[in-house]
Amino acid sequence: MTASAHGDGSGKTVASAATVAAPVATADGAQHSVAAKVGVLLLNLGGPERAEDVEGFLYNLFADPDIIRLPALLSVFQAPIAKIISSRRAPKSKAAYESIGGGSPIVMWTRAQARGIEEGLRARGVAGARVYVAMRYWHPFTEEALREMEGDGVNTLVVLPLYPQFSISTSGSSMRVLREAFLTDLAKWGPAKLRHTVVPAWYDRPGYVRAVGRLIRHEIEQYSAAERAEGVTVLFSAHGVPQSYIEAGDPYKGHIEECVGLIRKEYADCGVKTELSYQSRVGPIEWLRPYTEDKVVELGKAGVKNLVVVPISFVSEHIETLEEIDIEYRELAEENGIEHWRRVPALNTDPAFLEDMADLCLQALQEPSVSLSEACSQNNVDLGGDPLAQAMRDFNTRNKLVGIFTFGTVLLDAAFGKGIAHLFGIPL
Repeated sequence: MTASAHGDGSGKTVASAATVAAPVATADGAQHSVAAKVGVLLLNLGGPERAEDVEGFLYNLFADPDIIRLPALLSVFQAPIAKIISSRRAPKSKAAYESIGGGSPIVMWTRAQARGIEEGLRARGVAGARVYVAMRYWHPFTEEALREMEGDGVNTLVVLPLYPQFSISTSGSSMRVLREAFLTDLAKWGPAKLRHTVVPAWYDRPGYVRAVGRLIRHEIEQYSAAERAEGVTVLFSAHGVPQSYIEAGDPYKGHIEECVGLIRKEYADCGVKTELSYQSRVGPIEWLRPYTEDKVVELGKAGVKNLVVVPISFVSEHIETLEEIDIEYRELAEENGIEHWRRVPALNTDPAFLEDMADLCLQALQEPSVSLSEACSQNNVDLGGDPLAQAMRDFNTRNKLVGIFTFGTVLLDAAFGKGIAHLFGIPL
């Protein structure tokens, strides 16, 4: 392997590989090294790009038991409920997407990020590297990305969720789908044909931390001297998850808190206050607190006039940043006396961010591999069934009414239109 030096955002150097060896088995079972055809698979949520896509996207979302979790005896109702809710909600969701330009930009931004990472890898000597996109709930689905990879002859793969912090409901869900696809066709995707490694989380990378910190500092500096003397508050808004997930071992809350702690050091000299809250809660069970809508009201009542909001769980603009934060939370802030609102943009195609992601992929190729099964196991994903199924059974044991109440809430939501459908920031 020939090498040259590149930074990884931490002051260290990362070797660039002109060639990478991949093990391939022949008919006699012997292992041979061949020149690698490197691919990177970006995992993300997905979203409807056109009005006519909205209902199908909503159906896929609500048909996922990670989104609407029913008691085991009622699981047969999953698909019918998803159909009812998606068909009823589509008109309101279409209007919400119209308010941000007619559709979600998440696919556009993710493809642009893929191009930037691909260029960065090739500049680092990984000749012919290709970066693919696999969305969880809308096109391009995982199977579409796998067909592209098969056509390109990929035999060495880095799996990179575009969620900096790991959660079973985001990275874990996408990784589980990919693992199932691999296991379904070992002739194509088994270890004899494909070497793969996973980067489960990367919230603590110095390059990523500095990129977000720089964007926050820029927004703080837009305030006048008088406004800064009055006081500026930075509010990190992370996507929420049910508290029961955390109790069952989901590392998400710890990742978020550590990430915020690292980023706040990047603007510590600005003399501002920092807060953390969680958005997009849903249903009758407890989610991570404090909730963003409550925190915004609290800050307004406390006299905060200058607020910078940071969408910390997201690396590209989509419905949760453009509609939930920019429209819903901003209106709430203004109603509660916050006069000067600023929102830090998502990283999108920030050059320093994409350079750091290219370095991350190169490092993953050079370090001992982490399989999908290992990554899921290390982060408490239940590979034998639904994620955190046992946690939910334990939760229902402590509160036997939750299962039936949740089911009733879903049906009421389908009939009357409130609550459950706001998961993942879907405006309904």
